[in-house]
Amino acid sequence: MTLVDSLHKHSRINWEVDVFPQDVLDWIINENLWNIWVPKTYGGLELSLTAGLARLRELAKIDASLGWTITLCSGANYFIGNLQPIKAQEIFMTTGVSPCLGGSGGVFGTAEIVGDYFRISGKWRYATGAPYLTHFTLNAEIVENGIKFRNNDGSPRVQSFVIPKDAVQVIEDWNTMGLKATATHSFAVADYMAHKSCSFSYNDCYLPHPIFKIPFALFADLTLWINYIGIAEHLMEEASEDIDNRKLDALEETILESNRKIFFYASEIEKRIDEKRVIGTDYMEEIHNMAVQSVKGISRNIIEIFPSLGVKASTKGNKLNQIFCDYFTATQHHIFSRK
Repeated sequence: MTLVDSLHKHSRINWEVDVFPQDVLDWIINENLWNIWVPKTYGGLELSLTAGLARLRELAKIDASLGWTITLCSGANYFIGNLQPIKAQEIFMTTGVSPCLGGSGGVFGTAEIVGDYFRISGKWRYATGAPYLTHFTLNAEIVENGIKFRNNDGSPRVQSFVIPKDAVQVIEDWNTMGLKATATHSFAVADYMAHKSCSFSYNDCYLPHPIFKIPFALFADLTLWINYIGIAEHLMEEASEDIDNRKLDALEETILESNRKIFFYASEIEKRIDEKRVIGTDYMEEIHNMAVQSVKGISRNIIEIFPSLGVKASTKGNKLNQIFCDYFTATQHHIFSRK
């Protein structure tokens, strides 16, 4: 049974919502999709990079909000490799619920050192899946006795943290044309005392699995890139019912080439890790630039076919309109929107 068959069997889907209904959330948990990258010893699926990307593409093709939310939240659960072992054990093995991490990659707050604790305060934007999270991740500038710590180059020293949802106030300010059910709200924290075990660094890895050998910036590029491909496949499938397929040739070719490139890179990355070869910054930059150009090509092709789709594609509530709005909301992610 495919994922889409499984979802339709267990849920009456209505994607015109601001949050996922409980039956969709139950389905995500039953399929263990928050834990795509988490090791089996911690209750996860432990998928390889290529298998995980294929799963994310399938989800994005079912529905953009579904794919995007699972991508970002499973991407935060990926931090299990960076969490201090005592914290990873606590979150993934002792809570009695399926953990769902997520938060913000921005640095919008401070963490003041107080003995073995950090006093965290600030307001962070764009926490995908905010209503569904069990824990929030955030980045904060480190402060002690009112003085900000600095790196050798003079930049602020930043540390990452994971804290329980009870420590967070969700600010419901996600009001975009698409990706509505991702509920990517802001959140605020006021003087929360986080134990030092809540802190982590993207550069420190405590688990030996190959997936955690991938630099996080590269992992983020690939997992977002595959979403654009999946959403575009969904749009092409829907559009083929309404227009001459010849008008879709350029989009289809771009999608096929994008699929070829991303899975070529994914296989090459797995090979490099297996051979204990370094994944250098030049190689990461090559992949990033290829991903950016791929998404630009997909976007251009979608814009070119849109005038042929008729008024219904501009009508709220129409599937084509939803996919179009979802796709171009997704392209505003900072990784792909500023190139």
